[in-house]
Amino acid sequence: MAIFSFASAQAPLPPSVLAEIRDDLGPRRSGLSLLDLPFSGGEFEDIRAGAEADLRALLGLGDDYRVLFLQGGATAMFSLAPMNLLRRGETADYVVTGLWSRRAAEAASSQIDVRMAATGDGRSLPPPEEWRLSADAAYLHLTSTETAEGLQYFVFPDLNGVPVVADMTADFLTRPIPLAPFGLIYASAQKNLGVAGLTIVVIHEKLLRRVASEVPAPFSFARQAEARSKVNTPPVFAIAVAAKMLRWLRAGGGLVAAEARNARKAETLYSALAASDVYQCPAEVENRSAVSVRFQLAEAAREPQFLREAEEAGFLHLKGHPAVGGLRASLYNGVTQEAVEALADFLVDFAQRRG
Repeated sequence: MAIFSFASAQAPLPPSVLAEIRDDLGPRRSGLSLLDLPFSGGEFEDIRAGAEADLRALLGLGDDYRVLFLQGGATAMFSLAPMNLLRRGETADYVVTGLWSRRAAEAASSQIDVRMAATGDGRSLPPPEEWRLSADAAYLHLTSTETAEGLQYFVFPDLNGVPVVADMTADFLTRPIPLAPFGLIYASAQKNLGVAGLTIVVIHEKLLRRVASEVPAPFSFARQAEARSKVNTPPVFAIAVAAKMLRWLRAGGGLVAAEARNARKAETLYSALAASDVYQCPAEVENRSAVSVRFQLAEAAREPQFLREAEEAGFLHLKGHPAVGGLRASLYNGVTQEAVEALADFLVDFAQRRG
């Protein structure tokens, strides 16, 4: 029986990437396993530099953006972003549209005066034209995909010089994005770019110049940029896996092709859900995420039965976030069309048998 994971945390890796990782766990050109490489050696620096070059090519980054490979996950960035980007007495706007943007705002509020530019209702996203922007905001923070609620922004506004700081953990490298609005993008790698333990930071030079000297060196974006992400020991293995994923993305046609693959997966799953009144999708159609499909049963009491039968059939990790409930399927870059079609068939079968 085939096993398919739709987890929102650690996503599946493509089989070819897994095979490369297995090969690299044996001796490499230096005679060391990938797990034995010191971060100070030339072999790791080649890996890091190659990963940065591939990421720059995929995103179309110019020399005015710096790329950092850090630890701590996106949750750490909730606090590190204001710590690095704001000076004493400054404020920032936050768009709160779900669980993760709310946590980002709460974390920042312990350091700065957070102003709510907009607040969502959990089913739709407030459009940019309705945001209440502060005239003196140093930046505006948003979460591009709310995985718990299954919501996603598809258009990003240019705020007339106010940099956008975005948590893109869920949809980073799943589609092309316009770079102009963004001063800072951060994303944990385990969803679309490898394994847990790595956070990618893409930051504009203008914002790097704002970082105060008193920010502790391991947490300072400026110091890490100067040291090529090696102020302290970086997550060597996670960076090496990300390097393989970046090469896989480029070989597969880049972000335009990734967007097409992800759109097809989402259409397959949403169509199966829409085919029966056994299922409901709470998110409004125009805001439904292409990478985090939230759904529920019309009879919520039957969801434990659904999850039990799904797991018995080989479909794992479909339970929704505990704070929101319901069900969800995460369709990150490593999730195959085959897996989604198999899940769609299960949804149809379950509805016919239990509807």
